[in-house]
Amino acid sequence: MSDAAILNPLLQRQFSVPFDKVRAEHVVPAITDLLARSEEELKQITGEAGLRTYANTLGALESLGEDLEWAMGIVDHLESVMSTDALREAYNEIQPAVSAFYASLSLNPRLWEALKTFAGTEEATTLPATQARLLKKTLASFRRHGADLEPQQKSRLEELEVELAQITTRYSQHVVDATAAFELVVTDEAELNGLPQSARDAAKLSAKNAKVNGWRFTLQQPSITPALTYLEDSAIREKLWRAFTTRASSGDTDNRKLIDRILALRSEKATMLGYADFADLVLEDRMAHDGAQAQDFVLDLEARSRDAFKQESEQLQTFRNAAAPPASPLNPWDVGHFAEKQRRELYDFDEEALRPYFPIESVLSGLFDIVNRLYGIEVRPYAELPVWHPSVKTYAVYEGDTMLGAFYADFFPRDNKRGGAWMNSLITGLPGQPHLGLICGNLSESLEDRPALLTHSEVETIFHEFGHLLHHLLSKVEVRSLAGTNVAWDFVELPSQIMENWCWEREALDLFARHYETGEKIPDPLFQKMKRARTFRSASAMMRQLSFATLDLELHRGFAPGAGTPATERALEIARRFSTTELPNEYAMLCAFTHLFASSVAYAAGYYSYKWAEVLDADAFTAFENTEIFNREVGNRFRRTILERGDSQDPQQLYRDFMGRDPDLLPLLRRSGLDPAGSSQ
Repeated sequence: MSDAAILNPLLQRQFSVPFDKVRAEHVVPAITDLLARSEEELKQITGEAGLRTYANTLGALESLGEDLEWAMGIVDHLESVMSTDALREAYNEIQPAVSAFYASLSLNPRLWEALKTFAGTEEATTLPATQARLLKKTLASFRRHGADLEPQQKSRLEELEVELAQITTRYSQHVVDATAAFELVVTDEAELNGLPQSARDAAKLSAKNAKVNGWRFTLQQPSITPALTYLEDSAIREKLWRAFTTRASSGDTDNRKLIDRILALRSEKATMLGYADFADLVLEDRMAHDGAQAQDFVLDLEARSRDAFKQESEQLQTFRNAAAPPASPLNPWDVGHFAEKQRRELYDFDEEALRPYFPIESVLSGLFDIVNRLYGIEVRPYAELPVWHPSVKTYAVYEGDTMLGAFYADFFPRDNKRGGAWMNSLITGLPGQPHLGLICGNLSESLEDRPALLTHSEVETIFHEFGHLLHHLLSKVEVRSLAGTNVAWDFVELPSQIMENWCWEREALDLFARHYETGEKIPDPLFQKMKRARTFRSASAMMRQLSFATLDLELHRGFAPGAGTPATERALEIARRFSTTELPNEYAMLCAFTHLFASSVAYAAGYYSYKWAEVLDADAFTAFENTEIFNREVGNRFRRTILERGDSQDPQQLYRDFMGRDPDLLPLLRRSGLDPAGSSQ
């Protein structure tokens, strides 16, 4: 190891990532150095004078910039979980150059010529299947990213990619800052009427940690969700709801102009590359293939759900009229509150009653037991990895004595950590080499007198992200860029969403859902209430997701930013079409819609993928339901055909390999409590 690498932990790619040693001052010199190395690697590929082979062309391109990718992955991750002013400044300084490098690859005429030359060789016609798929996808990707453009257009495309990277990063940082900037402190306990004790204790601890008196509420999900659901005080609910739905829409963190600019750049990019719109550009190599098919899918589900949604909305308003006279129209900050009251009355079910049965360590133990039964793997604590925060846990996945991979788990919120939950890969190993990944969340924390007790929804979140992680850690693909979660975005959610099904099965819950004080299993009456309440307002939940998918496709199919209605106003128009209540004019959820705008592509034109993956997961889970939920034979088939295969074959074929047929929509409709005509069952 060189002296420079010893002094700068980002310069030496290694499995044991030195998260405890990385500092902001390491970022710029390390990435600058690694960029220079990557440029030299590129020159070696394009300067090759001999016969074009897989090794010196496509294989070399596949390995290009591995050290740079590793280091930038670390920096990007730390900026999302342990952000500081210094780290953010360093990240923002170096990111344009990195984006420019990657954008330049498909625009490099010598590299493009080298690839086409190799594609015409005899070796290229006899490549193994996975390498042949890599060649086909690489050629298509280069064309799709401008390889055949004229020099002036290539120059403009590079500029465009750099600007997109910069402003989507700024968008994301604005959301983090706006979320962290808000707090609501209640000093009169009488105003907390209706709030469960667990949420009161968490708010009290939050106030203590922030060195304020009273009960502190933030815009992080574990804080705001119970407040909006249970607080009787409508004024407090309104303040929280308005703050949440107007995040990053004013002041120094205003994202409105950034959104319009992002949309304009994406549209320009699509037009330059010969596509009708950005949706057609990004969906060409996904299961939907183009924006029209994606939109048809969303419209079909909307039509099947619209009548039931209308009925649910009317029933909620009727309930609200009876529950809280005098009768008045529901406000948006009332919906979750009265829906929970309605659910309690209909099913005698309070989700808070489940929380004592879900201490996080038991949930993790049960999750690890379930994947052991399904796939024959074992998850063990792994103390060999340095961490970025003391609350982060590390584990390894074994099959027998072989370590398949390791991962970090960072489950709790911090003010300098972005919201939501996600999985990332850090190292993708080739067959026989271990993988490294991570899962992050913002879940309910432990209190001074008890462990972290999760809601059932939070349990689903852990199972979901672990499904993504398994897709990464169990990969056996011999080409890194086709391994693990590097699949079409409307296929990537299948491994994650299918895992959520085990959170609803008695046999699975009995492995881990134990009362944190008594060790008792969930009582059968409570379990039956939970199952019966599963489809409560399912059409409303469906329509909420479809509203996001509709908005996404609307903005990326024909919408002209700057030519009339601002994107935030169009978003409001669409949201009103799918909302149970009237939404105020200042509603601006688009300003914090990180799925669409936190990176150059992200889920842009692809938010429908969540519903499409629900179709896949509901259908695929029937293979377990029709036998037994821990059927090792079915589990091994899912592992062999889906989890291990990455993007080594067309996802439609991988699905057929598992199910023996194409996907069926009906299992999702049945699970949602909706018949094919869209009426509630």
